[in-house]
Amino acid sequence: MKSMSCTVLATAVAFVTMSIGISPAAHAEAPTGLALAQQQNCMSCHSVSRPFMGPALHDVAAKYAGREDAAIYLKHKILDGSTGVWGPVPMPANTQLTPDQAAALAGWVLTLK
Repeated sequence: MKSMSCTVLATAVAFVTMSIGISPAAHAEAPTGLALAQQQNCMSCHSVSRPFMGPALHDVAAKYAGREDAAIYLKHKILDGSTGVWGPVPMPANTQLTPDQAAALAGWVLTLK
């Protein structure tokens, strides 16, 4: 009985997620912003709440909150790197990221304001 109720529940969850356009496989593959930042070593130089080698991500979000193109701007900064915006330590280009991953990171950072 217990395994049957788990099967029914799993089927119901799959049906609901597919009916609203979420692929269970795609959802499982897409890490949250923090998890992606940790996986891609962003947190080696950044912290959410305090400056480290790079600026605190909270400060980045606050600085660009008023820009209409903030997400696109940050996506390009993440992909291409940056020099002199936050001090003398350059941020290297993150060539290991896809444009979609960089966009996801930029979007997540902007939620931290």
